[in-house]
Amino acid sequence: MGLFFAPSKLIVKSVLVLQFAAFSVLAQPLSQSAVAMPDSFSADAAKSILEQGGNAVDAAITAQFVLAVTLPEAGNIGGGGFMLIQKDGKGDFIDYRETAPTAAHRDMYLDEQGNVIANKSIYGIHASGVPGSVAGMWLAHKKHGTLKWEELVQPAVTLAEQGFVVPPKLAKGVSNYIAHLKEQKINVNFEKYFADVKANKVFKQPELAATLKRIRDNGQDGFYKGETANIIAKFMHQHGGIINQDDLKGYTAKSRTPIKASWNGYEVLTSPPPSSGGIAILQWLKMYELQKPDAGLAHNSTQYVHLLSEIGKRVFADRAEYLGDPDFFDVPVNALTNINYLKERSNGISLTAISTTENIKPGLKESEQTTHFSIVDKMGNAVANTTTINLGFGSGVVVEGAGFILNDEMDDFSAKPGVMNVFGAIGGKANEIQPHKRMLSSMTPTILLKDNTVKMVTGSPGGTTIISSVYESILNAVEFDMTAEQVVNSPRFHHQLWPKNIIRTHIGLTDSVKAELTKMGYTIDENHFGDLHVIINKEGQLDAASEASGRGKSIVF
Repeated sequence: MGLFFAPSKLIVKSVLVLQFAAFSVLAQPLSQSAVAMPDSFSADAAKSILEQGGNAVDAAITAQFVLAVTLPEAGNIGGGGFMLIQKDGKGDFIDYRETAPTAAHRDMYLDEQGNVIANKSIYGIHASGVPGSVAGMWLAHKKHGTLKWEELVQPAVTLAEQGFVVPPKLAKGVSNYIAHLKEQKINVNFEKYFADVKANKVFKQPELAATLKRIRDNGQDGFYKGETANIIAKFMHQHGGIINQDDLKGYTAKSRTPIKASWNGYEVLTSPPPSSGGIAILQWLKMYELQKPDAGLAHNSTQYVHLLSEIGKRVFADRAEYLGDPDFFDVPVNALTNINYLKERSNGISLTAISTTENIKPGLKESEQTTHFSIVDKMGNAVANTTTINLGFGSGVVVEGAGFILNDEMDDFSAKPGVMNVFGAIGGKANEIQPHKRMLSSMTPTILLKDNTVKMVTGSPGGTTIISSVYESILNAVEFDMTAEQVVNSPRFHHQLWPKNIIRTHIGLTDSVKAELTKMGYTIDENHFGDLHVIINKEGQLDAASEASGRGKSIVF
Protein backbone atom coordinates (compact mmCIF):
# COMPACT_ATOMS: atom_id res chain seq x y z
CA MET A 1 0.00 0.00 0.00
CA GLY A 2 1.20 3.49 -0.54
CA LEU A 3 0.53 7.03 -1.60
CA PHE A 4 1.01 8.80 -4.87
CA PHE A 5 0.22 12.34 -5.90
CA ALA A 6 -1.73 13.27 -9.01
CA PRO A 7 -1.68 16.90 -10.20
CA SER A 8 -4.94 17.80 -8.46
CA LYS A 9 -5.40 15.30 -5.69
CA LEU A 10 -3.87 12.64 -3.53
CA ILE A 11 -4.86 9.23 -4.81
CA VAL A 12 -4.47 6.42 -2.34
CA LYS A 13 -5.93 3.06 -3.29
CA SER A 14 -5.91 0.62 -0.43
CA VAL A 15 -6.68 -2.99 -0.99
CA LEU A 16 -5.53 -5.69 1.29
CA VAL A 17 -4.62 -8.78 -0.64
CA LEU A 18 -4.44 -11.90 1.44
CA GLN A 19 -3.07 -14.72 -0.63
CA PHE A 20 -2.46 -18.28 0.35
CA ALA A 21 -1.39 -21.09 -1.94
CA ALA A 22 -2.66 -24.56 -1.13
CA PHE A 23 -1.26 -27.84 -2.28
CA SER A 24 -3.69 -30.56 -3.28
CA VAL A 25 -4.20 -33.90 -1.61
CA LEU A 26 -1.74 -35.34 -4.12
CA ALA A 27 0.99 -32.95 -3.05
CA GLN A 28 3.53 -34.05 -0.51
CA PRO A 29 3.42 -32.40 2.91
CA LEU A 30 6.17 -29.83 3.36
CA SER A 31 8.80 -29.42 6.01
CA GLN A 32 8.05 -25.69 6.02
CA SER A 33 5.30 -23.12 6.20
CA ALA A 34 5.53 -19.57 4.88
CA VAL A 35 3.80 -16.23 5.20
CA ALA A 36 4.32 -13.07 3.19
CA MET A 37 2.36 -10.23 4.76
CA PRO A 38 1.90 -6.47 4.40
CA ASP A 39 3.03 -5.75 7.96
CA SER A 40 4.85 -7.41 10.83
CA PHE A 41 1.77 -7.66 13.07
CA SER A 42 -0.16 -9.76 10.56
CA ALA A 43 2.94 -11.85 9.77
CA ASP A 44 3.54 -12.71 13.42
CA ALA A 45 -0.15 -13.43 14.08
CA ALA A 46 -0.50 -15.69 11.03
CA LYS A 47 2.69 -17.55 11.96
CA SER A 48 1.35 -18.09 15.48
CA ILE A 49 -1.90 -19.56 14.17
CA LEU A 50 0.00 -21.98 11.93
CA GLU A 51 2.22 -23.01 14.85
CA GLN A 52 -0.90 -23.71 16.91
CA GLY A 53 -2.00 -26.24 14.29
CA GLY A 54 -4.28 -24.00 12.24
CA ASN A 55 -4.31 -24.23 8.47
CA ALA A 56 -3.72 -21.52 5.87
CA VAL A 57 -7.37 -20.42 5.93
CA ASP A 58 -7.28 -20.05 9.72
CA ALA A 59 -4.16 -17.93 9.39
CA ALA A 60 -5.80 -15.83 6.67
CA ILE A 61 -8.80 -15.07 8.85
CA THR A 62 -6.58 -13.97 11.72
CA ALA A 63 -4.47 -11.83 9.39
CA GLN A 64 -7.58 -10.20 7.92
CA PHE A 65 -8.81 -9.05 11.32
CA VAL A 66 -5.35 -8.01 12.54
CA LEU A 67 -4.89 -5.85 9.47
CA ALA A 68 -8.22 -4.15 10.22
CA VAL A 69 -6.41 -2.80 13.28
CA THR A 70 -2.81 -2.26 12.17
CA LEU A 71 -3.20 -1.41 8.46
CA PRO A 72 -6.12 1.06 8.48
CA GLU A 73 -5.38 2.35 4.98
CA ALA A 74 -6.35 -1.04 3.53
CA GLY A 75 -7.02 -3.70 6.16
CA ASN A 76 -10.64 -3.62 7.10
CA ILE A 77 -13.96 -4.82 8.39
CA GLY A 78 -15.60 -1.96 6.50
CA GLY A 79 -14.67 -3.18 3.02
CA GLY A 80 -14.58 -6.42 1.06
CA GLY A 81 -12.49 -8.61 -1.18
CA PHE A 82 -11.75 -12.01 -2.66
CA MET A 83 -10.15 -15.13 -1.15
CA LEU A 84 -8.77 -17.78 -3.51
CA ILE A 85 -8.23 -21.17 -1.90
CA GLN A 86 -6.58 -24.36 -3.16
CA LYS A 87 -7.14 -27.04 -0.52
CA ASP A 88 -7.34 -30.82 -0.62
CA GLY A 89 -7.06 -30.85 -4.39
CA LYS A 90 -9.94 -28.43 -4.94
CA GLY A 91 -10.14 -24.72 -5.64
CA ASP A 92 -12.60 -22.35 -4.01
CA PHE A 93 -13.20 -18.63 -4.40
CA ILE A 94 -14.86 -16.66 -1.59
CA ASP A 95 -16.42 -13.50 -3.03
CA TYR A 96 -16.95 -10.96 -0.27
CA ARG A 97 -16.97 -7.93 -2.52
CA GLU A 98 -19.08 -5.02 -1.30
CA THR A 99 -22.56 -4.51 -2.78
CA ALA A 100 -24.56 -1.42 -3.73
CA PRO A 101 -27.22 -0.52 -1.12
CA THR A 102 -30.91 -0.98 -1.93
CA ALA A 103 -31.37 2.76 -2.43
CA ALA A 104 -28.49 3.01 -4.91
CA HIS A 105 -29.33 3.74 -8.55
CA ARG A 106 -27.59 4.15 -11.90
CA ASP A 107 -27.42 7.97 -11.88
CA MET A 108 -26.74 8.59 -8.19
CA TYR A 109 -23.43 10.37 -8.86
CA LEU A 110 -24.71 12.61 -11.69
CA ASP A 111 -25.95 16.20 -11.44
CA GLU A 112 -29.09 17.59 -13.12
CA GLN A 113 -27.15 18.07 -16.35
CA GLY A 114 -26.01 14.44 -16.34
CA ASN A 115 -22.40 15.19 -15.40
CA VAL A 116 -20.47 13.22 -12.79
CA ILE A 117 -20.32 15.06 -9.45
CA ALA A 118 -16.67 15.36 -8.47
CA ASN A 119 -15.58 13.29 -5.42
CA LYS A 120 -19.09 12.12 -4.44
CA SER A 121 -18.19 8.48 -5.11
CA ILE A 122 -14.76 8.85 -3.47
CA TYR A 123 -15.22 10.70 -0.16
CA GLY A 124 -17.99 10.89 2.38
CA ILE A 125 -21.04 8.93 3.43
CA HIS A 126 -22.36 8.19 -0.09
CA ALA A 127 -19.15 6.54 -1.32
CA SER A 128 -19.58 3.29 0.58
CA GLY A 129 -20.99 -0.04 -0.50
CA VAL A 130 -22.29 -2.59 2.01
CA PRO A 131 -19.18 -4.15 3.65
CA GLY A 132 -18.47 -7.83 3.02
CA SER A 133 -15.25 -8.65 4.91
CA VAL A 134 -16.78 -10.16 8.05
CA ALA A 135 -19.18 -12.33 6.06
CA GLY A 136 -16.32 -13.47 3.83
CA MET A 137 -14.20 -14.57 6.76
CA TRP A 138 -17.21 -16.29 8.35
CA LEU A 139 -17.93 -18.27 5.16
CA ALA A 140 -14.25 -19.20 4.73
CA HIS A 141 -14.18 -20.45 8.32
CA LYS A 142 -17.39 -22.46 7.95
CA LYS A 143 -16.08 -24.18 4.81
CA HIS A 144 -12.37 -24.54 5.52
CA GLY A 145 -11.40 -23.47 9.05
CA THR A 146 -10.18 -25.79 11.80
CA LEU A 147 -9.47 -23.67 14.88
CA LYS A 148 -12.25 -21.97 16.84
CA TRP A 149 -13.52 -18.67 15.44
CA GLU A 150 -12.95 -16.91 18.77
CA GLU A 151 -9.26 -17.88 18.73
CA LEU A 152 -8.83 -16.45 15.26
CA VAL A 153 -10.38 -13.05 16.04
CA GLN A 154 -8.83 -12.54 19.48
CA PRO A 155 -5.38 -11.33 18.26
CA ALA A 156 -7.09 -8.39 16.55
CA VAL A 157 -9.12 -7.61 19.68
CA THR A 158 -5.92 -7.52 21.74
CA LEU A 159 -4.14 -5.19 19.31
CA ALA A 160 -7.10 -2.80 19.15
CA GLU A 161 -7.65 -2.79 22.91
CA GLN A 162 -4.05 -2.74 24.15
CA GLY A 163 -2.69 -0.85 21.16
CA PHE A 164 0.28 -1.36 18.86
CA VAL A 165 3.46 0.61 18.22
CA VAL A 166 2.88 2.67 15.09
CA PRO A 167 5.37 2.09 12.23
CA PRO A 168 6.80 5.35 10.81
CA LYS A 169 5.40 4.63 7.32
CA LEU A 170 1.88 4.37 8.74
CA ALA A 171 2.31 7.62 10.68
CA LYS A 172 3.48 9.36 7.52
CA GLY A 173 0.56 7.99 5.52
CA VAL A 174 -1.96 9.19 8.08
CA SER A 175 -0.34 12.63 8.27
CA ASN A 176 -0.33 12.98 4.47
CA TYR A 177 -3.96 11.92 4.23
CA ILE A 178 -5.12 14.40 6.89
CA ALA A 179 -3.24 17.17 5.09
CA HIS A 180 -4.81 16.13 1.80
CA LEU A 181 -8.33 16.22 3.26
CA LYS A 182 -7.72 19.74 4.55
CA GLU A 183 -6.22 20.89 1.27
CA GLN A 184 -9.20 19.56 -0.69
CA LYS A 185 -11.66 20.91 1.93
CA ILE A 186 -13.21 17.46 2.37
CA ASN A 187 -15.37 17.31 5.47
CA VAL A 188 -15.05 13.84 7.03
CA ASN A 189 -14.29 12.64 10.55
CA PHE A 190 -11.04 10.76 9.82
CA GLU A 191 -8.80 13.16 11.76
CA LYS A 192 -10.94 12.83 14.89
CA TYR A 193 -10.03 9.13 15.07
CA PHE A 194 -6.49 9.05 13.69
CA ALA A 195 -4.83 12.33 14.69
CA ASP A 196 -3.07 10.49 17.54
CA VAL A 197 -1.27 8.11 15.16
CA LYS A 198 2.39 9.01 15.79
CA ALA A 199 5.51 7.11 14.80
CA ASN A 200 6.80 4.67 17.44
CA LYS A 201 3.96 5.51 19.85
CA VAL A 202 1.25 3.12 21.06
CA PHE A 203 -2.11 3.66 19.32
CA LYS A 204 -5.30 2.22 20.85
CA GLN A 205 -8.75 1.90 19.24
CA PRO A 206 -11.35 1.17 21.94
CA GLU A 207 -14.44 1.50 19.72
CA LEU A 208 -12.95 -0.87 17.15
CA ALA A 209 -12.00 -3.28 19.95
CA ALA A 210 -15.63 -3.37 21.13
CA THR A 211 -16.83 -4.06 17.57
CA LEU A 212 -14.28 -6.85 17.14
CA LYS A 213 -15.41 -8.39 20.44
CA ARG A 214 -18.99 -8.57 19.13
CA ILE A 215 -17.67 -10.26 15.96
CA ARG A 216 -15.54 -12.61 18.07
CA ASP A 217 -18.47 -13.62 20.26
CA ASN A 218 -21.29 -13.68 17.70
CA GLY A 219 -19.67 -14.40 14.35
CA GLN A 220 -21.01 -12.54 11.35
CA ASP A 221 -24.18 -11.69 13.28
CA GLY A 222 -21.96 -9.59 15.52
CA PHE A 223 -21.55 -7.22 12.57
CA TYR A 224 -24.62 -7.52 10.36
CA LYS A 225 -27.19 -7.74 13.15
CA GLY A 226 -27.58 -6.48 16.71
CA GLU A 227 -25.65 -3.61 18.25
CA THR A 228 -23.08 -3.07 15.48
CA ALA A 229 -25.73 -3.04 12.76
CA ASN A 230 -27.79 -0.59 14.82
CA ILE A 231 -24.76 1.69 15.22
CA ILE A 232 -24.01 1.63 11.47
CA ALA A 233 -27.62 2.25 10.44
CA LYS A 234 -28.07 5.10 12.94
CA PHE A 235 -24.82 6.74 11.83
CA MET A 236 -25.87 6.46 8.18
CA HIS A 237 -29.28 7.98 8.89
CA GLN A 238 -27.83 10.86 10.89
CA HIS A 239 -25.48 11.84 8.07
CA GLY A 240 -27.72 11.22 5.06
CA GLY A 241 -26.25 7.87 4.05
CA ILE A 242 -28.27 5.13 2.36
CA ILE A 243 -27.04 1.86 3.94
CA ASN A 244 -29.71 0.56 6.32
CA GLN A 245 -30.25 -2.45 8.59
CA ASP A 246 -31.93 -4.46 5.83
CA ASP A 247 -28.86 -3.94 3.59
CA LEU A 248 -26.61 -5.26 6.34
CA LYS A 249 -28.88 -8.15 7.27
CA GLY A 250 -29.25 -9.13 3.62
CA TYR A 251 -25.56 -9.19 2.71
CA THR A 252 -24.14 -12.60 1.79
CA ALA A 253 -20.65 -13.70 0.82
CA LYS A 254 -20.59 -16.18 -2.06
CA SER A 255 -18.54 -19.22 -2.94
CA ARG A 256 -17.76 -19.20 -6.66
CA THR A 257 -15.81 -21.51 -8.97
CA PRO A 258 -12.32 -20.15 -9.72
CA ILE A 259 -11.16 -19.78 -13.31
CA LYS A 260 -8.63 -22.47 -14.20
CA ALA A 261 -6.72 -22.50 -17.47
CA SER A 262 -3.56 -24.05 -18.93
CA TRP A 263 -0.60 -21.81 -19.70
CA ASN A 264 3.00 -22.71 -20.53
CA GLY A 265 2.89 -26.08 -18.78
CA TYR A 266 1.10 -24.74 -15.70
CA GLU A 267 -2.47 -24.51 -14.50
CA VAL A 268 -3.38 -20.95 -13.59
CA LEU A 269 -6.00 -20.83 -10.82
CA THR A 270 -7.36 -17.31 -10.67
CA SER A 271 -10.22 -14.97 -9.89
CA PRO A 272 -13.59 -15.13 -11.67
CA PRO A 273 -15.97 -12.17 -12.09
CA PRO A 274 -16.77 -9.83 -10.41
CA SER A 275 -12.99 -9.68 -10.59
CA SER A 276 -11.78 -8.48 -13.96
CA GLY A 277 -8.26 -9.59 -13.14
CA GLY A 278 -8.44 -13.34 -13.72
CA ILE A 279 -9.68 -13.03 -17.29
CA ALA A 280 -7.25 -10.16 -17.88
CA ILE A 281 -4.10 -12.00 -16.76
CA LEU A 282 -5.02 -15.07 -18.80
CA GLN A 283 -5.51 -12.88 -21.87
CA TRP A 284 -2.19 -11.17 -21.16
CA LEU A 285 -0.22 -14.37 -20.57
CA LYS A 286 -1.70 -16.22 -23.56
CA MET A 287 -1.30 -13.34 -26.02
CA TYR A 288 2.29 -12.91 -24.83
CA GLU A 289 2.98 -16.56 -25.66
CA LEU A 290 1.39 -16.08 -29.09
CA GLN A 291 3.30 -12.93 -29.95
CA LYS A 292 6.76 -13.22 -28.43
CA PRO A 293 9.61 -14.07 -30.85
CA ASP A 294 10.93 -17.64 -30.86
CA ALA A 295 14.18 -16.41 -29.32
CA GLY A 296 12.27 -14.73 -26.51
CA LEU A 297 12.63 -11.17 -25.23
CA ALA A 298 15.04 -9.73 -22.67
CA HIS A 299 13.45 -8.81 -19.37
CA ASN A 300 12.20 -5.17 -19.32
CA SER A 301 13.69 -4.54 -22.75
CA THR A 302 12.02 -2.04 -25.07
CA GLN A 303 10.30 -4.76 -27.11
CA TYR A 304 9.18 -6.60 -23.96
CA VAL A 305 7.59 -3.49 -22.43
CA HIS A 306 6.05 -2.49 -25.76
CA LEU A 307 4.58 -5.93 -26.48
CA LEU A 308 2.95 -6.23 -23.08
CA SER A 309 1.63 -2.66 -23.37
CA GLU A 310 0.07 -3.43 -26.75
CA ILE A 311 -1.61 -6.49 -25.24
CA GLY A 312 -2.80 -4.32 -22.36
CA LYS A 313 -4.72 -2.05 -24.72
CA ARG A 314 -6.76 -4.98 -25.96
CA VAL A 315 -7.26 -6.42 -22.47
CA PHE A 316 -8.64 -3.17 -21.10
CA ALA A 317 -10.92 -2.57 -24.09
CA ASP A 318 -12.52 -5.96 -23.38
CA ARG A 319 -12.64 -5.21 -19.66
CA ALA A 320 -14.68 -2.05 -20.20
CA GLU A 321 -17.23 -3.73 -22.44
CA TYR A 322 -17.78 -7.25 -21.14
CA LEU A 323 -16.98 -7.49 -17.42
CA GLY A 324 -19.26 -6.95 -14.44
CA ASP A 325 -21.09 -8.78 -11.64
CA PRO A 326 -21.98 -12.23 -13.04
CA ASP A 327 -25.19 -12.24 -10.98
CA PHE A 328 -26.40 -9.29 -13.06
CA PHE A 329 -24.57 -9.64 -16.38
CA ASP A 330 -23.70 -12.64 -18.52
CA VAL A 331 -19.90 -12.41 -18.61
CA PRO A 332 -18.47 -14.33 -21.64
CA VAL A 333 -15.56 -15.90 -19.73
CA ASN A 334 -14.91 -18.78 -22.13
CA ALA A 335 -15.11 -16.60 -25.22
CA LEU A 336 -12.69 -14.02 -23.82
CA THR A 337 -10.06 -16.63 -22.93
CA ASN A 338 -10.50 -18.85 -26.00
CA ILE A 339 -7.16 -19.30 -27.79
CA ASN A 340 -8.65 -18.74 -31.26
CA TYR A 341 -10.17 -15.46 -30.12
CA LEU A 342 -6.85 -14.38 -28.60
CA LYS A 343 -4.98 -15.26 -31.81
CA GLU A 344 -7.34 -13.01 -33.73
CA ARG A 345 -7.24 -10.37 -31.00
CA SER A 346 -3.43 -10.12 -31.09
CA ASN A 347 -2.98 -10.25 -34.87
CA GLY A 348 -2.70 -6.48 -35.24
CA ILE A 349 0.16 -6.12 -32.76
CA SER A 350 3.43 -4.81 -34.15
CA LEU A 351 6.69 -5.16 -32.23
CA THR A 352 7.94 -1.89 -33.69
CA ALA A 353 4.97 0.50 -33.66
CA ILE A 354 2.22 1.69 -31.31
CA SER A 355 -1.34 0.89 -32.36
CA THR A 356 -3.83 3.77 -32.42
CA THR A 357 -5.62 3.88 -29.08
CA GLU A 358 -8.91 5.10 -30.52
CA ASN A 359 -9.02 2.12 -32.90
CA ILE A 360 -8.76 -0.50 -30.15
CA LYS A 361 -12.33 -1.67 -29.58
CA PRO A 362 -13.84 -4.63 -27.70
CA GLY A 363 -13.03 -7.76 -29.66
CA LEU A 364 -15.99 -10.13 -29.45
CA LYS A 365 -18.36 -10.20 -32.37
CA GLU A 366 -22.02 -9.77 -31.44
CA SER A 367 -9.95 -0.79 -8.19
CA GLU A 368 -4.70 2.35 -6.02
CA GLN A 369 -2.90 0.72 -3.57
CA THR A 370 -3.87 -2.73 -2.48
CA THR A 371 -2.27 -4.80 0.18
CA HIS A 372 -1.57 -8.46 -0.27
CA PHE A 373 -0.34 -11.44 1.68
CA SER A 374 0.35 -15.09 0.97
CA ILE A 375 0.44 -18.15 3.23
CA VAL A 376 1.36 -21.79 2.73
CA ASP A 377 1.01 -24.23 5.61
CA LYS A 378 3.11 -27.35 6.13
CA MET A 379 0.39 -29.57 4.63
CA GLY A 380 0.55 -27.52 1.45
CA ASN A 381 -2.76 -25.69 1.95
CA ALA A 382 -2.82 -22.18 0.63
CA VAL A 383 -5.05 -19.13 0.19
CA ALA A 384 -4.83 -16.07 -2.00
CA ASN A 385 -6.91 -13.26 -0.56
CA THR A 386 -7.31 -9.66 -1.59
CA THR A 387 -9.30 -7.22 0.50
CA THR A 388 -9.96 -3.53 0.03
CA ILE A 389 -11.61 -0.31 1.11
CA ASN A 390 -10.58 1.14 -2.29
CA LEU A 391 -8.61 4.39 -1.91
CA GLY A 392 -6.21 4.63 1.03
CA PHE A 393 -8.29 5.10 4.18
CA GLY A 394 -11.42 4.50 2.11
CA SER A 395 -14.11 7.19 2.19
CA GLY A 396 -12.39 8.97 5.07
CA VAL A 397 -15.48 8.28 7.17
CA VAL A 398 -15.22 6.37 10.47
CA VAL A 399 -18.45 4.86 11.85
CA GLU A 400 -18.76 6.67 15.16
CA GLY A 401 -19.33 4.21 17.97
CA ALA A 402 -17.94 1.29 15.95
CA GLY A 403 -14.48 2.65 15.15
CA PHE A 404 -13.93 1.32 11.62
CA ILE A 405 -13.42 3.14 8.30
CA LEU A 406 -16.06 2.84 5.59
CA ASN A 407 -14.97 1.90 2.07
CA ASP A 408 -15.40 4.08 -1.03
CA GLU A 409 -15.94 1.17 -3.40
CA MET A 410 -18.92 2.77 -5.16
CA ASP A 411 -16.30 4.52 -7.32
CA ASP A 412 -15.50 1.14 -8.86
CA PHE A 413 -18.90 1.15 -10.56
CA SER A 414 -19.31 2.98 -13.86
CA ALA A 415 -20.89 6.29 -12.77
CA LYS A 416 -21.53 7.09 -16.44
CA PRO A 417 -20.68 5.08 -19.60
CA GLY A 418 -17.39 6.22 -21.12
CA VAL A 419 -16.31 8.26 -18.07
CA MET A 420 -13.13 7.22 -16.22
CA ASN A 421 -13.10 6.46 -12.52
CA VAL A 422 -10.28 7.65 -10.26
CA PHE A 423 -7.93 5.02 -11.72
CA GLY A 424 -8.63 5.85 -15.34
CA ALA A 425 -10.76 2.74 -15.87
CA ILE A 426 -13.65 3.18 -18.29
CA GLY A 427 -16.86 1.22 -17.81
CA GLY A 428 -20.17 0.65 -19.54
CA LYS A 429 -23.54 -0.96 -18.95
CA ALA A 430 -22.06 -4.20 -17.59
CA ASN A 431 -20.74 -2.29 -14.58
CA GLU A 432 -23.46 0.31 -14.07
CA ILE A 433 -24.86 0.83 -10.56
CA GLN A 434 -27.77 -1.38 -9.52
CA PRO A 435 -29.08 -2.24 -6.02
CA HIS A 436 -27.32 -5.25 -4.43
CA LYS A 437 -24.85 -5.49 -7.34
CA ARG A 438 -21.14 -6.07 -6.79
CA MET A 439 -18.86 -3.50 -8.42
CA LEU A 440 -16.20 -4.68 -10.85
CA SER A 441 -12.78 -5.20 -9.30
CA SER A 442 -9.17 -5.56 -10.44
CA MET A 443 -8.21 -7.66 -7.41
CA THR A 444 -6.57 -10.80 -8.77
CA PRO A 445 -5.52 -13.39 -6.19
CA THR A 446 -3.81 -16.09 -8.25
CA ILE A 447 -2.21 -19.48 -7.67
CA LEU A 448 0.05 -21.35 -10.12
CA LEU A 449 -0.23 -25.15 -10.11
CA LYS A 450 1.89 -27.86 -11.69
CA ASP A 451 1.18 -31.58 -11.40
CA ASN A 452 -1.61 -30.61 -8.98
CA THR A 453 0.87 -28.94 -6.63
CA VAL A 454 0.97 -25.22 -5.90
CA LYS A 455 4.11 -23.63 -7.32
CA MET A 456 3.41 -19.94 -6.73
CA VAL A 457 1.04 -17.63 -4.87
CA THR A 458 0.87 -14.06 -6.03
CA GLY A 459 -1.16 -10.89 -5.84
CA SER A 460 -0.80 -7.17 -5.30
CA PRO A 461 -2.54 -3.94 -4.51
CA GLY A 462 -2.77 -1.06 -6.94
CA GLY A 463 -6.22 -0.54 -8.50
CA THR A 464 -6.08 -1.42 -12.19
CA THR A 465 -2.29 -1.88 -11.89
CA ILE A 466 -2.96 -5.02 -9.81
CA ILE A 467 -3.41 -6.96 -13.03
CA SER A 468 0.00 -5.88 -14.36
CA SER A 469 1.71 -6.67 -11.05
CA VAL A 470 0.24 -10.18 -11.03
CA TYR A 471 0.94 -11.22 -14.61
CA GLU A 472 4.45 -9.72 -14.52
CA SER A 473 5.21 -11.54 -11.26
CA ILE A 474 4.23 -14.81 -12.97
CA LEU A 475 6.40 -14.05 -16.00
CA ASN A 476 9.28 -13.06 -13.71
CA ALA A 477 9.08 -16.37 -11.86
CA VAL A 478 8.43 -18.68 -14.83
CA GLU A 479 9.88 -16.97 -17.91
CA PHE A 480 12.91 -15.47 -16.15
CA ASP A 481 13.38 -17.94 -13.26
CA MET A 482 13.61 -15.25 -10.57
CA THR A 483 13.67 -15.82 -6.83
CA ALA A 484 10.78 -14.50 -4.74
CA GLU A 485 12.95 -11.55 -3.67
CA GLN A 486 13.73 -10.70 -7.28
CA VAL A 487 10.08 -11.12 -8.32
CA VAL A 488 8.69 -8.64 -5.79
CA ASN A 489 11.41 -6.01 -6.27
CA SER A 490 11.89 -6.12 -10.04
CA PRO A 491 10.72 -2.86 -11.71
CA ARG A 492 7.19 -3.23 -13.10
CA PHE A 493 5.25 -1.30 -15.73
CA HIS A 494 1.60 -0.80 -16.62
CA HIS A 495 -0.44 0.32 -19.62
CA GLN A 496 -4.25 0.18 -19.82
CA LEU A 497 -5.38 1.75 -23.13
CA TRP A 498 -6.32 5.07 -21.52
CA PRO A 499 -4.73 7.51 -20.69
CA LYS A 500 -3.41 7.34 -24.24
CA ASN A 501 0.11 5.90 -24.76
CA ILE A 502 1.18 6.40 -21.13
CA ILE A 503 3.30 3.66 -19.57
CA ARG A 504 3.52 3.87 -15.81
CA THR A 505 6.72 2.31 -14.51
CA HIS A 506 8.79 1.89 -11.40
CA ILE A 507 12.19 3.51 -11.24
CA GLY A 508 14.61 0.97 -12.64
CA LEU A 509 14.02 0.74 -16.37
CA THR A 510 17.26 1.67 -18.12
CA ASP A 511 17.65 5.12 -19.63
CA SER A 512 18.10 3.59 -23.08
CA VAL A 513 14.82 1.64 -22.83
CA LYS A 514 12.95 4.73 -21.65
CA ALA A 515 14.47 6.77 -24.50
CA GLU A 516 13.51 4.13 -27.09
CA LEU A 517 9.95 3.89 -25.74
CA THR A 518 9.66 7.68 -25.82
CA LYS A 519 10.91 7.71 -29.41
CA MET A 520 8.18 5.20 -30.30
CA GLY A 521 5.58 7.64 -28.98
CA TYR A 522 5.04 6.57 -25.38
CA THR A 523 5.01 8.91 -22.39
CA ILE A 524 6.86 7.42 -19.40
CA ASP A 525 5.38 8.07 -15.96
CA GLU A 526 7.79 6.90 -13.24
CA ASN A 527 5.41 6.27 -10.36
CA HIS A 528 5.62 3.24 -8.08
CA PHE A 529 2.55 1.01 -7.80
CA GLY A 530 1.57 -2.13 -5.94
CA ASP A 531 3.03 -4.09 -3.04
CA LEU A 532 3.76 -7.71 -3.98
CA HIS A 533 3.90 -10.50 -1.40
CA VAL A 534 4.83 -13.78 -3.06
CA ILE A 535 5.52 -17.39 -2.13
CA ILE A 536 7.26 -19.74 -4.60
CA ASN A 537 7.65 -23.50 -4.19
CA LYS A 538 10.92 -24.72 -5.74
CA GLU A 539 11.46 -28.45 -5.47
CA GLY A 540 9.54 -28.55 -2.20
CA GLN A 541 11.44 -25.64 -0.66
CA LEU A 542 9.45 -22.49 0.01
CA ASP A 543 10.77 -19.08 -0.98
CA ALA A 544 8.83 -16.05 0.29
CA ALA A 545 9.30 -12.32 -0.09
CA SER A 546 7.57 -9.02 0.63
CA GLU A 547 8.29 -5.97 -1.50
CA ALA A 548 11.05 -3.83 0.05
CA SER A 549 9.29 -0.52 -0.53
CA GLY A 550 6.44 -1.39 1.85
CA ARG A 551 6.35 -2.39 5.48
CA GLY A 552 5.71 -6.07 4.86
CA LYS A 553 7.31 -9.12 6.42
CA SER A 554 7.83 -12.62 5.05
CA ILE A 555 8.79 -15.69 7.07
CA VAL A 556 9.66 -19.25 6.07
CA PHE A 557 9.64 -21.55 9.10
